[in-house]
Amino acid sequence: MASAAEQLAANLNFGALAKADELKKRIWFTLGALLVYRLGTYIPMPGINPDALADVFRTASSGILGLFNMFSGGAVSRMAIFALNIMPYISASIIIQLLTTVSPTLEALKKEGESGRKQINQYTRYLTVVLALFQSYGISVGLEGSGAVVSDPGWFFRISTVITLTGGTMFLMWLGEQITSRGIGNGISLIIFAGIVAELPSAIANTLELGRQGAISTGIIIAVILMAVAVIMFIVFMERAQRRLLIQYPKRQVGNKVYEGQSSHLPLKLNSSGVIPPIFASSLLLIPTTVASFTQGSGPPWLTTVTALIGHGRPLFMLLYVLLIVFFCFFYTAIVFNPTETADNLKKHGGFIPGIRPGERTAEYIDYVLTRITVIGAGYLAIVCLFPEILISYAAVPFYFGGTSLLIVVSVTMDTVAQVQGHLLAHQYEGLVKKAKLKGKRR
Repeated sequence: MASAAEQLAANLNFGALAKADELKKRIWFTLGALLVYRLGTYIPMPGINPDALADVFRTASSGILGLFNMFSGGAVSRMAIFALNIMPYISASIIIQLLTTVSPTLEALKKEGESGRKQINQYTRYLTVVLALFQSYGISVGLEGSGAVVSDPGWFFRISTVITLTGGTMFLMWLGEQITSRGIGNGISLIIFAGIVAELPSAIANTLELGRQGAISTGIIIAVILMAVAVIMFIVFMERAQRRLLIQYPKRQVGNKVYEGQSSHLPLKLNSSGVIPPIFASSLLLIPTTVASFTQGSGPPWLTTVTALIGHGRPLFMLLYVLLIVFFCFFYTAIVFNPTETADNLKKHGGFIPGIRPGERTAEYIDYVLTRITVIGAGYLAIVCLFPEILISYAAVPFYFGGTSLLIVVSVTMDTVAQVQGHLLAHQYEGLVKKAKLKGKRR
């Protein structure tokens, strides 16, 4: 069966795509949904002075607002109805995952299968609404305190901003779920991917314009292009890397039949935490810069000192960035992968790792292997995020060329291609089954 699947996967081409009507419908639905999302990033909130907003954002773009603006496809800089983007939902999902490890109720729901997963998803939606309400209210207050950005400050503006931004986030959450069920790939990831990719052409154009004006040398632009290609190749290689643990299943007898022992593999990804560590590390490090930009020099002296020490390109920023990435790699991997639960499931189904006793010893061995490969994964993420950061700080390259954005774009692209190949593979299997049935009827 495996060799047949590999043979079919090798024969996937555009001809097969043209015949897969269901897949084409999914692709068109996904493109249409992403087009709706992009249109929403250009619909401004009511009561905003765009010129004053542009001046304020220009001074605060180096902080966390620049990061969120990248994920939202420029919606933050335009203060559009999708300015919050899908970030409250991502934050809520991570919080629920954290609570699942400490709450017996949520842990029991997780083990209930599909019904438990639906209930946890419902809790995630409720928490998303709460986070979106708090964040949108904070944005409304921050806009009112940023000079002449708001035309008519007051409670009417605050309430309308809260309703607009929260409604935008809930719509994007629903749109992401629709893309997941009726389109291709993970809808939430594709929305973030679309936001980053949509701003890449303007970032490239700005870089080339700086080169034309002589602000950036041709050699640096070529180095940036080569760096991007090298980082993309490195990300693809590392994201596909796995450590496979051999799992052996003994002989078993069902009735009068004796089934031979089988062997399988337990794949452990080199980077189990995905893009979460760089996003968290960037967010934490950019908070002081964001606060300082809003206080406009009226804050405490220690804040100015901290902001100067952890500015982009500073040695302390680089050091803290690496340390936070490593910390969140281990922290998030410990949340998403439970060696004890995996060992119990193997023991329950009769599987074992050769040379390792089932149960507690198996859990310890899996944890040992996972820890070792997480060290490599954390190092990989640190390199991917730090190298472009150095280039950005010394060459004034646009923020979109950062390692985090490249990591998200490449990871989502790989996942989407895998989804498309899966649909094509299923379509080809259906064709083989139909042909086999026709041959059987003719005989």
